[in-house]
Amino acid sequence: MSRKKVAISVGDLNGIGIQLAIENHEIISQEIEAVYCIDRNMLEQAAQKLNLRIPDDFQTMEGIAKHFEIEAGTVSKESGAYAYASFAKAVELARYKEVDAITTLPIHKKAWELAGVAYKGHTDALRDLFDADAIMMLGSPKMYVALFTEHIPLKEVAGSINEKALTRFLLDFYRTAKPNTQVAVLGLNPHAGDDGVLGTEERIIQKAIDNAHREIGTKIFSAPLVPDVAFTPRVRANYTHYIAMYHDQGLAPLKALYFDEGINVSLNLPILRTSVDHGTAFDIAYKGLRLNALSYINAIKYIKGRDEKSAYHNDQ
Repeated sequence: MSRKKVAISVGDLNGIGIQLAIENHEIISQEIEAVYCIDRNMLEQAAQKLNLRIPDDFQTMEGIAKHFEIEAGTVSKESGAYAYASFAKAVELARYKEVDAITTLPIHKKAWELAGVAYKGHTDALRDLFDADAIMMLGSPKMYVALFTEHIPLKEVAGSINEKALTRFLLDFYRTAKPNTQVAVLGLNPHAGDDGVLGTEERIIQKAIDNAHREIGTKIFSAPLVPDVAFTPRVRANYTHYIAMYHDQGLAPLKALYFDEGINVSLNLPILRTSVDHGTAFDIAYKGLRLNALSYINAIKYIKGRDEKSAYHNDQ
């Protein structure tokens, strides 16, 4: 089997992404052929500041964005603009089938904002760029969590839960994640509402589940689970995929359990995109520390594994 070609967007160059890319190039090159969306000038500047040697076969490309002076750990519009341009180039390569997939290194949302980027993050941008309802799924082979709502204020979550939208989400998730065991769906309220005593959103969630089951023709989703026990060892033994109603409901337990190895996968798109599940780590950027690269390596391995795991065939 030939190696897949993957475009890697380098993220915010004031953070740790470029160090991850340089330090782990030899490791990931055993899995895929990497094309880095950074020009030689910026790469050499970063490598010099990191005191790292650039691997001989490190593929770069010119004309990404305006050059700037890297300032470790600093939020800047220049770094935000370069990070977005790197991401846009990777998407372009995937759209036109010049690469098989993309992996994104961490960006800083405020830097994107300062640069005039209209999106809160990669997933928001991918939805607009492909006019598709991208689903954010994070995790590791031991446990994946998909988010029904993502980067919205907590006070807006309950109002965002409606039968039509959640039904479509469940169907898209089933079609693109292709889970081969039952999927755990979390309720919104404490005790999953206690039959309406603590909230009625679970009734909407159950209606959406019933709708999805009728269309799918099989019962793949659980009834709304009590959130505070859904991640206990006894319950986790029954599930590898969870659907959370909001960001921290799903990601707090996931990161408590599998922080170092988790990845981010964008489902329901015409391209395959994976990402590290951590931020720019400005506090340790360019300080000569050896970084934990497990999330980055797992994001690459997920792409390679798509041809090796039938549960994930042809879902993008």
